[in-house]
Amino acid sequence: MRIVIVGAGQVGTQLARRLIQEKHDVSLIEQDEERARHASSRLDCMVIHDEGNSWKALEEAGILRAEALVCVTESDEINMIICSLASSHHRDLITIARVKNDDYVRLNRSGEQIMGISHFVHPDMEASRSVLDAIEHGAQGNILSFANTPYKVGSVTIGPGCAFDGLCLKDYHEKITGESMAILVERNGECMLPAGSTLLAHGDRVYFLAREAEMDHIFKMAGQPEKKPLRKIGIAGGGRVGTLIAEGLLERKEEGGLPFFSFFKSLFPKTGRHITIIEKDHPLCRELAARFPLALVLNEDISDENFVAEERIGDLDLIIAATEHQEFNIITAVYLKSRGVTRVIAMVTGAGYAAIARQLGVDVVIPVKQAVVDAILSRLMGKGVTGIHSLVDGSTSIIEIDIDKTSSAVGKSLKEYSLPEGSLLMLASRGESSFLPRGDYVMEGGDHIFVIIRKGSEEEIRGLFGPGA
Repeated sequence: MRIVIVGAGQVGTQLARRLIQEKHDVSLIEQDEERARHASSRLDCMVIHDEGNSWKALEEAGILRAEALVCVTESDEINMIICSLASSHHRDLITIARVKNDDYVRLNRSGEQIMGISHFVHPDMEASRSVLDAIEHGAQGNILSFANTPYKVGSVTIGPGCAFDGLCLKDYHEKITGESMAILVERNGECMLPAGSTLLAHGDRVYFLAREAEMDHIFKMAGQPEKKPLRKIGIAGGGRVGTLIAEGLLERKEEGGLPFFSFFKSLFPKTGRHITIIEKDHPLCRELAARFPLALVLNEDISDENFVAEERIGDLDLIIAATEHQEFNIITAVYLKSRGVTRVIAMVTGAGYAAIARQLGVDVVIPVKQAVVDAILSRLMGKGVTGIHSLVDGSTSIIEIDIDKTSSAVGKSLKEYSLPEGSLLMLASRGESSFLPRGDYVMEGGDHIFVIIRKGSEEEIRGLFGPGA
């Protein structure tokens, strides 16, 4: 696939790198000279130093031969204008615009193209959904939910002396009797798909696939404290992400509001939760107080030790560090956990800081840029692919795909079908049922499957299960 990307910031370069690894033909346009030079020296693709809304630059990047255009500059309006300009010359082009303004996302509610834009990606929405999903499960670790299936993927660090410390995975089901499995082990910065002979050890970060009820038991066996209700929740930072999280928790459903969190309607009751928003900007605090009358809004600096002591912030069940500064979020989360806060969540920019934060004891880390890249990739992979979810630093992913009825996989059992090395078909859904497939699972057209893969295997997996494979 030929893809043109406009914007060589963190999202643009990370997206380009992932696509290049998948052998796509990528062209990158960046108006900032230093960014363009940096991208050119690190990426094996065409990098054009020019403005993205220049038709000459788009032509040079091969827009008329491209199948997709992704605009991820810092300006919503420029992203939308470029998509509209390109689609007016190339009507079959897939166009994706990253936007931060809620009003623009409202335009795309129906899923139809607006101004020639096929898809909008809202980074704050993607990050906020990840936070709310983690809160639903007690903020014990990063949790990945899948639509229309009761199974989830949860990651947890094995504690010293716990039931899993020293456990050989062939004996796993002597400890856990439900339908679950360990799908990935992260050890000393390296990832591996576990086998029956794999020995778990304290310090390993293990990703488990399980139903929700079983996940709580797995976390307990891994040495995590028993899951407790999170009733007193603090949000440090009242910006866009903090506001969306508060909206999700408080079920703000006034007419004209965004339908971002309808999924959480049944998960967060209006009573029994006490939300505190901590923001040092006074005018913003006034806006937040008017917008969320059920929340306590404090115009304070979360880093002020006297404030933390006087307001008994350490008594909170959970604090979400959601300011715009990732280093501050990590420090805040670690400090408040040392002051008695039961669970902490930190928003960071990329996977590098996520690894640091986890090592420092942050319970849940949300890498925002990675979530945005995953959302874009899910829309670029084509028919049949419904989702891509990066794990660890992006070196491993879970890909969701519908098996096409013309695929060569149809009618074959899992034990006779060869997947790329380092891949595992971990979950399948058929109709109303979801299950962990065994070797005798026979694939059918229309089955929805979840495959864990190494980076660089997305296209191969899509080819195996897509049309006419």
